[in-house]
Amino acid sequence: MLNLHPLWLNLIVALGIGLLVGAERERNKGTGPDRSPAGIRTFALAAMLGSISSLIHVWLLLIAVVSVMIFTATSYYSRRSEDPGLTTEIALVLTVILGSLAISHMALAAALGVILAILLAAKEPMHGFVKHVVTKAELNDVLILAAATLIILPIVPDQLIGPFSAINPRHLWLIVILVMTISALGHIALRLVGSRVGLPLVGLISGFISSIATIGSMGARAKASTEMTSAAAAGAVLSSLATILQLVLLLLAVHPATLQALAWPLLAGGVSIAVYGGMVTLKSYRQHTPHAHIASQTFSVMSAFKFAGVIAVVLIASAGLKIWLGQAGLVLASGVAGLADAHAAAISVGTLASSGSLSPEQAVIPILVGLTANTCSKAMMAVVSGNRVFVIQVILGLVIQMSAVWAAWWFI
Repeated sequence: MLNLHPLWLNLIVALGIGLLVGAERERNKGTGPDRSPAGIRTFALAAMLGSISSLIHVWLLLIAVVSVMIFTATSYYSRRSEDPGLTTEIALVLTVILGSLAISHMALAAALGVILAILLAAKEPMHGFVKHVVTKAELNDVLILAAATLIILPIVPDQLIGPFSAINPRHLWLIVILVMTISALGHIALRLVGSRVGLPLVGLISGFISSIATIGSMGARAKASTEMTSAAAAGAVLSSLATILQLVLLLLAVHPATLQALAWPLLAGGVSIAVYGGMVTLKSYRQHTPHAHIASQTFSVMSAFKFAGVIAVVLIASAGLKIWLGQAGLVLASGVAGLADAHAAAISVGTLASSGSLSPEQAVIPILVGLTANTCSKAMMAVVSGNRVFVIQVILGLVIQMSAVWAAWWFI
């Protein structure tokens, strides 16, 4: 049996990284005097240079990296007028480093080499996406979300503060991030499917942002154009399905045990409104539905902050009322908060449960009361904004949904 030195595998991985990256660069180096100076052989040699230098001494590796940087800088300076890009030069230096990394962390080096090759090969799709698909406002929103997640979140304190020790700043900031992320996913879905699927899907996705606002918008469409009534009603009804789905996601992030206690009521509410919404949607397909407008904003930062602010106020009020009035005070606070937003009430109660202030079973009634109060707000919005047929279809769906929720709580 052939007995190979253990380092041979590391060297083979380093060579493979150089060949993989070099093969991609070889296909894009061009021809003639203006071609790129680095191809498959150069990258393979660079990877081997990094691995062998790392084996001998760290100072030799440093000299090798600096030498390659000098060579690439000289090459770039001599041909910068023909090709101002630095992609190949940076990739060559990185290949030397990956070759060195293959000696100590072989799997990590191999994975990073594949990622490097993919990034190099995806030049046209990436450039096209950034230049022609993503708008400037959307890119700014992505940067804001990235900064909120990667820069601000790690420095936010993770401890209870404020009156009654009811607020955890890190949990509140996570909620801000989660709200912005959900809104961004809804926006991406709209961009991908376009408006061809009509108002029902637009209503479902917009419901993740605000179901009450969605019902108001759909009601205005129905009142302005009667032939859109069924489609608008379908969108309004399905926005309540989004309320249930978002509630599940938020409780899963805040306190999974509370979500487990609410599993059957939320499942019954989600299935019932989905079935009813599907029936209204099928009815709407018999009518001609104009294209739905797609908003250009990925998410609203102010809305996310307002949402977190409402949650903070409800957390303090809930904790105080629970101390003064017991469980009845918590139910009262959830009902008042639910008039504006069911998720704020649910997250507030779920946060209290996660801190041990109440059990998951004690959190069920306040959350369902908040959801019911929010449903009443939706019904009032439908009455104010829509025509008679729209109001009947939407309120019937809301009644079916909440009846299923409370029946599941009562019987299961």
